[in-house]
Amino acid sequence: MESLMTAGQTAKILCVSPRTLWTLTREGALHCVRIGRRVLYAPTDIRAFVDRCRQGGDNHQALLEAT
Repeated sequence: MESLMTAGQTAKILCVSPRTLWTLTREGALHCVRIGRRVLYAPTDIRAFVDRCRQGGDNHQALLEAT
């Protein structure tokens, strides 16, 4: 099993602000794992999100370009 990543690590990898990451998560564009109060991200979910953006299948591209 791959290690889960924190919100800070995930935002850094995606080159977005923590607030943008939270918006993507809240809107369901990027899946997260909640363990207690922690919000964590699986590398496979991050890759799937990036792949959807590359293929133009994710409507959050404008949000990512604005950051």
